[in-house]
Order: sequence, then structure tokens, then C-alpha cells
Amino acid sequence: QVQLVESGGGLVQAGGSLRVSCAASGRTFSISNFRMGWYRQAPGKQRELVASITSGGITDYADSVKGRFTISRDNAKNTLYLQMNSLKPEDTAVYYCAARAMYRTTWDYWGQGTQVTVSS
Repeated sequence: QVQLVESGGGLVQAGGSLRVSCAASGRTFSISNFRMGWYRQAPGKQRELVASITSGGITDYADSVKGRFTISRDNAKNTLYLQMNSLKPEDTAVYYCAARAMYRTTWDYWGQGTQVTVSS
């Protein structure tokens, strides 16, 4: 059974930085074989894709976070990261990691989420 467990969320002031992590586990599950992504959902809003990284290392970002957020992964640790700099109050949300097989169009696995709150 595949598990994605996020950690590292918390409260930070505007302009600050935070790094969230997503530890993956499962008997044969390796993040290196999947497209991995970070989503977020703010109260009253739809869940949105913030950043993704392919198995080949190609990254993509939402316009709202370009230049401020960096997605990366450590295949040896089977862990995905999202480094968030220059945080804004509008970045406040629950952040979820997700995994998708490269040939699929829907996300197969989700974590439980970690809360990030940015105070002004």
C-alpha cells in the first residue's frame, strides 16, 4: 500500500520561508518512477496544482509561485520537497503531495496534507 506523508507545515510571517516534505512508502513504490506534485487548497477555494516534477526532473509551476517556490526530490530517501520563499498571506492553505503514473492523466495517490499559514 502506497503512503504519502507530508510534514513541515506551520506558521510563518510574510516574507519568510518554509520547506514542506512528503515521505513516500510502499513495497515497490519509488517516486523516481512517478510524476510528483504539490497541490494546495485554501478555505473556500478549489484545490490547485502548485508545482510538479516528472520522473526525468522537468519541473513546472503555477504562475502565482514561479520564482518563489522550488520543487525537488531525493530519490534515495523517496522524499519530495517544496521549498517556499518570500511567502505571502495568500499562500496560506493545506498543502498536499500527490503521485501520478507517467502514462495517466489523473493523480493516483494523495497525502493527508499539511497546513501552511502565512501571517501578514
